[in-house]
Parts: sequence; C-alpha cells; structure tokens
Amino acid sequence: MAWLVLFLAGLLEVVWAIGLKYTQGFTRLVPSAVTIAAMAASMWLLGTATKTLPMGTAYAVWVGIGAIGTAVGGMVLLGEPVSAVRIALLTLLVASILGLKLTAPT
Repeated sequence: MAWLVLFLAGLLEVVWAIGLKYTQGFTRLVPSAVTIAAMAASMWLLGTATKTLPMGTAYAVWVGIGAIGTAVGGMVLLGEPVSAVRIALLTLLVASILGLKLTAPT
C-alpha cells in the first residue's frame, strides 16, 4: 500500500510541476489553486509513505517519478524538444527507480 501512496504522491508532483507553468507566476487563480493543492497533497502522501518505506528510497522514487513525468509532460504538453538522448536518459532514470524499489525492504 505504501508504494501505491508513493506513486500517487509522484503523480501529484508532476501535476504541480507542470502546473507551475500555467500559473504564470501565481497570477492565475485556478491554475494556482490546483498547483498549491497538488503540492500539499503530494507532500502529505510522501510523508504518509515514509511511515513504512525508507526515507531515502521513498524520496528518490518520488523525485524520479516527478522528474520523468514532468519531462514527458513538458515534451507532450509544452512543446519541449524530444531527442534520442533525452529519451535514453529518462530510460536510465526509470531503470534506477525500479532498482531502488526492487532493493528496498518491505
């Protein structure tokens, strides 16, 4: 269950990271409210997951999910460049996250 909570926390990190672009410096009400709510929920879920999971592993996985999701979201939603090198590096990040999960106790 803690891994599911952590995964949801990571997805919410993607929401708030991409949401930052849409807030236009927190000058737009709805995107700002969504971004702030996603930040709070993501942190709360991360804290909940660390009740069971090792902190270092949970944080690394959370950041990794956020980084991968935000990079892919930037390419898909914001027109950021897509290159073979970026895809290869994101693939390495996915492999690292899976390795941390597979070697974590619980």
